Amino acid sequence: MEKGGFVYIMASRRNGTIYIGVTSDLIKRAWEHREGVADGFTKKYGCKMLVWYQQFEDIEEAIKREKQMKEWKRLWKLREIEEMNPDWTDLFRSLV
Repeated sequence: MEKGGFVYIMASRRNGTIYIGVTSDLIKRAWEHREGVADGFTKKYGCKMLVWYQQFEDIEEAIKREKQMKEWKRLWKLREIEEMNPDWTDLFRSLV
């Protein structure tokens, strides 16, 4: 059986720097971004807020969606966030 996955967006602040990623464990991965556990883009630019996510039954589908979204214009990404999370609330706390 395939493992499920998530596509997610982390942000530095409302309308700030955003990062799109994919993971099989959203809670763990969002925590790692929040805590700056690994060096990289989100640590460098302070993307600590989980502002959007989408769950998939198959990790391969999540990877496909992530690749699509990374090709999108910024405005499209911001619209996607606004549709799910108009107040740009940090969704991490709702997961734990």
